[in-house]
Amino acid sequence: MENPIDQPPARWENLPSWLLTQTAGHAHRLVTDGFSSVHARGYYYRLLATLEEFGPASQATLSRRSGIHVSDMVATINELADGDLVERAPDPSDRRRNIISLTAAGKRQLRRLEKKLAECQDELLAPLSPQERQQLTELLSKLLDHHRRPAGTPEEPWR
Repeated sequence: MENPIDQPPARWENLPSWLLTQTAGHAHRLVTDGFSSVHARGYYYRLLATLEEFGPASQATLSRRSGIHVSDMVATINELADGDLVERAPDPSDRRRNIISLTAAGKRQLRRLEKKLAECQDELLAPLSPQERQQLTELLSKLLDHHRRPAGTPEEPWR
């Protein structure tokens, strides 16, 4: 039995904001630990997946597409380049800029990270049925879409 001294006050333990925050913390820990077990970080997955989906790009473009802050982008690219997971080459149209490309080893690493990420998702969502998982994903997507939309923008009618 859990010690009552370790429980949060009842007035907030069922607030959606508190539940989301607590669950996000568990999700972050699971994913961080999962990636760490294969000597990777979340930024690696985000950058490799972005390159696979959109193709070679400049560091600035990759920063915008992946959501990795530009100040963290150079270090992430350096780490991935050191592991031969990405290649950096001068942009033929602007020699001051580098174009980053995914290597074959990077694609293989991305598959490993996707497998690890799927295991983390299964662990996080273990108590939910497949239908509940789908419903939770849809509801969270709806919330995120709403809060990403600029103020005053109408919701899409199909949501």
